[in-house]
This record gives sequence, structure tokens and C-alpha cells, in this order.
Amino acid sequence: MESMHGAEGQIRLAVLDGNGSMRNLAGSIVDAMDHPCATPLAYHSFEPFYAASTQVRPDVMIVDLETLGQDGHLSRLAAAQPQAFLMAVSTGQSLSRSLSAMEAGAHDVISAGVDPASAAEKIDRFLIQNARPTRADGSRRAARAPSSAAGSGDGEPFRFETFVGGSPRMREVYDQIDRMAPSAAPVFITGESGSGKDLCAAAIHSRSPRRKGPFIAINCAAVPGEQMESELFGHMNSATDGASDMHVGAAEAADGGTLFLDEIGEMDLALQSKLLRFVQTGAVQRVGDTRQRTVDVRIVCATNRDPMTEISEGRFREDLFYRLHVLPVRLPALRDRREDILPLAQAFLARFCVEESRRFLEIAGCAGEKLLTYDWPGNVRQLENAIRQAVVLHDGEALRAEMLPGFLLGEGLSTRLEPLRDGFAAPAAGRPIDEIEPLWAQERRIIETALTAFDGNIAKAAAALEISPSTIYRKRQSWTERMNGTTPAFTAFAG
Repeated sequence: MESMHGAEGQIRLAVLDGNGSMRNLAGSIVDAMDHPCATPLAYHSFEPFYAASTQVRPDVMIVDLETLGQDGHLSRLAAAQPQAFLMAVSTGQSLSRSLSAMEAGAHDVISAGVDPASAAEKIDRFLIQNARPTRADGSRRAARAPSSAAGSGDGEPFRFETFVGGSPRMREVYDQIDRMAPSAAPVFITGESGSGKDLCAAAIHSRSPRRKGPFIAINCAAVPGEQMESELFGHMNSATDGASDMHVGAAEAADGGTLFLDEIGEMDLALQSKLLRFVQTGAVQRVGDTRQRTVDVRIVCATNRDPMTEISEGRFREDLFYRLHVLPVRLPALRDRREDILPLAQAFLARFCVEESRRFLEIAGCAGEKLLTYDWPGNVRQLENAIRQAVVLHDGEALRAEMLPGFLLGEGLSTRLEPLRDGFAAPAAGRPIDEIEPLWAQERRIIETALTAFDGNIAKAAAALEISPSTIYRKRQSWTERMNGTTPAFTAFAG
């Protein structure tokens, strides 16, 4: 984990606490942690907290959601401090608020009355997640891949910043990053989804003269179109109904650092013209304000689309493209750098063994063959999810082929869910139409059967069903609302 510890390796912890109620909780968590901690730094409002975090680079951030306000602030923190464990504290019991905080980047959401020892255990586990799995005799050993894996001479995979893999294609990318990093010119990253465009942007910032400044990332596909201008350029009170304070946009927050615009091809055309003006002038004007502010920002953007196709079909401004497409980087798909598949799988296995308390030490040769021969349309992200699913659902010293997800074994959903098969009723022949269950009811039955099969463990049930744990939480909430008569019929299909 890349971080700046305090004296004698102490962990740095920062607290956002508007009314003082979190300080005792934070102190109790620190007392319960295995890692030695410096005295927590406490801040009363978001902007000073955010500014201080860019200088201190804390290892742990505990934020009160009421003080934080909007989830956009949480996203900014998560993007600017990827090395830190971000724990949100909710004083209410809103499941939807907790889910949105997790989706915005929080690693965990706890209540104000949580057992400090439980919270401390989660933080300690995160802090050692880059450590090697511990064997029964107490010695440490990295998970290893088959002998055909590319890596360094001591069995460790080749690493560059947060990238893993030393294939010729990736070494070319690393060389590009090293040559581009000292410049202030815009960078335009292209590549398929899951190929690591966000890692590339972070590496460029980390190796640039701006590395001590903020790295602000904003996903243009994740922010609704009507909110995008406010998130990018900020707004004043008069621009947003009910706002109690001004909002500093991502462009202004990135002053002195790097602004990463992910999935820029999703940006509305009208906003593209304003972005073009910003790129040309460096001036930011908040929504609802007449004053302009000049900022010093390096822009890095990324897209999984073909820019020239987007331009020819009128979805992307040609003048903006040529302003941004100064230093291009093309990330290869995982199937085009197969030498990196096993080193990546090895790194993911080691990490998830720590997170899930598993004992895996190696990838068996038959499993390695399955990984190497698959085409990975979802690229590195799909490989990461596949290894995580295998680790969550199994244990042992060697990761074997039969432990891998069904899509790697040419199996269908029913085979992947073999442990659940007895819980599903076979469809009755000639069943009357009026007895057919609605889709939401079938979803509920399948999810509840999976939860029963795994003794209520949501993470394992989600892995078996190949959905995210947050999807199960959202489905359960929608079923509760449906039973209370507060949800329209069609909302059960969302998410």
C-alpha cells in the first residue's frame, strides 16, 4: 500500500466530524487496532478535510455522512486518496444511503453505535491486504502461478505503479507513461472496458511533477447529464435548490494536479463545448456565478469507444477531440497480452486470500490453462472478479480448475450453481398461465434460495449468482417496499 505513515511507521487517520460525535468513536477504533496509529486529525467541514488529505495522504479516513453532505464529495475523496481505507459513519438507518455511499467509493459504512473492535478489525485487514498469505507454521509465502507465468526471477510478478504484468505490449505502455508524465499536455487514453485506463491515468499523475497535487477523477458515464456541469465546474447557492453551501467542482478541486475524465465519450454535446472553452482558457465558472477562476490543471481523459466513429456520428466534437488528443495511449486487451494473465491471477489470488482469510498458495497447472485459453472480453476486471469468486467459494493450497467460475469451464448457470440445484423446483409441464410467477417473484425465490444455501452469507450468494452484493441489498429493499405498497410494479426490475 502506498501511503505516508507518521513517525515510526504509525498509521495516519483523518476524521471528518462536524459536531464532535465521531471523535470518541475514532479514538476507540484506534485503541482497538493492531497497527500503531498517530493521533487522529479531525476536521469540521469537507473542504478543509479534503485539502488536508491531499497533503497528509492518510491511511484511514473516517467520515460522518451528515457532515459530508452529498455523495459526490465521497467520490472525490475516494478518487483523490485511493490508498486510504474510507469508512463512512451513518447516524441513521437508511439502507439506500448506505448503498449509495458504498457505490460512491466507501469501503465500509458503519453506524455510530458500532463495536469499535469490529471496525478496527476491518481497517487492520485492509492495511495488510498487500501482505502475503500466512501459512500454518507462521511463515509468509506469495501465491505462485505455474512455471509458465511471466514475472521476476523470485516468482513475484512484474509491477509498474499499480499495473501488474511485464509483457512487451505493457512495457511499451509503461515507456509511454514515463515519457508523457513530465509534460503538462493532455493525455487521451483508449482501450476496452476493464483494460486499466484508470490505472494508466493514476500512473501518469504519480510519475508527474504534479504528484503532490490532487488527482481528481470523475466518471462521465456515472453522473446524470443534468448534474454533470455542476460536478465538473461547481455551483453557487442560487444554482441549486436547497443548497446550503457552494460546491467546488472537480476542475477547480484539481488545481495544481490532474483532472481525470473517465468515459468522456458519454459527455453531453452542450457540455463538451464548455469543456473545450475550459481547456483553451483554463478558466472555471461555477453554475450560477459570474466570476471566473483560473486553475492550473492537467487533463487526462479516457474512453472505451472509437473516437473517430463518435465524431463521424456527431456524438463527439471534433475540435474538442484534437484539443485533448495530444498524447495518445492505447491500452491492449488482456487477450492481446496473454503473458500477463497468470501474473495477474497470481496477484489477485494473493490479495483476495488476505481479504477472505483463505490459504491458497498456488494456481494449479490445469487451472492456469483454463485462464490462459479464455478470451476475457471483460479484460482484467473480469479476471479479477473470476479469481475473487473462486477464492470466496473455495479454499485449499492450490486453486484447481474445478474451483473456477463456470464460464471458464464451458458450463451453464445451472452447473455453476450446483450446490443450489436442490433448492429450485423443476417447471411443471402444462402449467396454467395464471400460475406463472412475475419476474420479481422469481428473482426473490432464486436469491433467497442462494442465501439459504450459503447460510445467509450475502458475499458468497452474490458470487454464486454472479451479481454484486449491493444488488442483493437493493432487491431486498425493493421487495420490502413492494410489500408495503410503496413501490410501483416496474421498479422491481431495476438494478
